[in-house]
Amino acid sequence: MDTPPFADPGSRAEVEEGRAFTPRFDANGLVSCIAVDAADGRVLMLAHMNAEALRRTLESGEAWYWSRSRGELWHKGATSGQIQRVVEMQVDCDQDAVLIRVAVGGDGGCCHTGRRACFYRSVALDPATGQAVLRAAGA
Repeated sequence: MDTPPFADPGSRAEVEEGRAFTPRFDANGLVSCIAVDAADGRVLMLAHMNAEALRRTLESGEAWYWSRSRGELWHKGATSGQIQRVVEMQVDCDQDAVLIRVAVGGDGGCCHTGRRACFYRSVALDPATGQAVLRAAGA
């Protein structure tokens, strides 16, 4: 691809109020992406997209991410069957994060641990020790 897939962000007013989608990638070339279940609104996962992953997501209607740990593009569900079909994409006010509402294929899970969502534990302060501790969801 000879030309960048997205125009450079313009002025603050253009980014915040304009109609152009001009994602602001960080120093590593990434934007954060929150995936939410389109059926019930549950937050499923947080991942990152580079320009290529974002372009492929828009073109295919299925979620693509950039795996920071593997250093490669990742088509969500390509091996697990848990394809995320994008129902809607939103961008935040300064266009440095996106939220996608997805319909999940396969068994409906999204987390590599086999759980439905990556957010399955809560963080609480232990009053006895003053330390933050993890608790299983619902505990």
